[in-house]
Amino acid sequence: MPRTAPRRRATRHERVKVRSVGSTPAPAPTPGVDGATAVEPEVVREEVVPGPGGSTELPVLVVEDHPVQSRLLVALWLLVVAGGLAALVAALLPAGPAWLDGAGAVTVATAYVWGLAARTGGRPVIFGALTLVIGVLVLLLDQDYLRTGAAVMTCVVSAVLAVMATTPAVRFVRAARECLVAVLIAAVGAMATIGFDPVVSVARFEYATLGLAIVGAFAVVYRLGAGLHGLGRRGLAVVAIGGGLLAVTLLYAELLRRYGSPELVDNLLAGVRWSRDHLGAFPRPIETVLGVPALAWGCHMRARRRQGWWLCAFGVAATAPVANALVNPAISLLECGLSVAYGLVVGLLIGYAVIRADLALTGSRGEGGRRLEEAAAVRPEPPRTAALY
Repeated sequence: MPRTAPRRRATRHERVKVRSVGSTPAPAPTPGVDGATAVEPEVVREEVVPGPGGSTELPVLVVEDHPVQSRLLVALWLLVVAGGLAALVAALLPAGPAWLDGAGAVTVATAYVWGLAARTGGRPVIFGALTLVIGVLVLLLDQDYLRTGAAVMTCVVSAVLAVMATTPAVRFVRAARECLVAVLIAAVGAMATIGFDPVVSVARFEYATLGLAIVGAFAVVYRLGAGLHGLGRRGLAVVAIGGGLLAVTLLYAELLRRYGSPELVDNLLAGVRWSRDHLGAFPRPIETVLGVPALAWGCHMRARRRQGWWLCAFGVAATAPVANALVNPAISLLECGLSVAYGLVVGLLIGYAVIRADLALTGSRGEGGRRLEEAAAVRPEPPRTAALY
């Protein structure tokens, strides 16, 4: 007797819901290759029932941009960071047990590593769990070099995460808000950095964290910008200018500290002393001159072209000094806060001037040119709590 073809389970693409107003009879069986009767996959149909007004319009499927599970994870992450920050503030007062600062530092460091891995498309569960285990071991072993290494890692991760958490900005007001968000993230990282109680040389710690943060930021941006060929002439010029400005700032400060004459150093420090006496603090030069303007300009440029990410990488020149600001025991907490605030304000003024000059040279001109330029800034990016790639 002839052998019938075996029944098979319909695939996902075959089980398609076809919305139709009427009903369609099922198709008849078709003969197979060897003359046997093959069973056609069943097509599931959904009948649309007319509403009260007799309308037969198809229902509209609404897809949420942020699933409930994602929102719950973000809320849990914020709760963990808030708990770690509360423990660090309590230890700073001081209030509570002696181990509270270490526990808060490990909590914030774990949450920040998780957030950076999730933002850059990594494995947050693996890296977050590894950071938690290492942090607990650092607290249990209580060795100076382990605490210092954990503080360096926390400072670097905080600086890079602060830059990666920004979003494109069509207008300067939005760019200023993104700079403020980055500074706040780095400030929480600064609390976690001193929570490990590192034993450091302040200058070496600042140079080490800044250098590692720059390397980490450029490594991430290299993937975001699709390699060096995604730079273009504009991006190459921006990176060259930013790198030159960073080198000049660091080399000038180091050469002045080592080889400057006492008279020259005293004249330059006179303005610093006046600002500290009358204003309470002096803005950090690298944050003011390079970090904040680069981050504001980069966020503004990212709304128009992807080369803006290369400019945002120099934003760690602002977030890294914020994240290591509390390491120096000679500066009070109030003076650190005022120094960061002054650097943010002055840096935003410089950034605004740079953005206006950029738009004047490359943007739309004539009547309504500014509105046309803003309307053309439609480059999409994932939201702040989603992976960048």
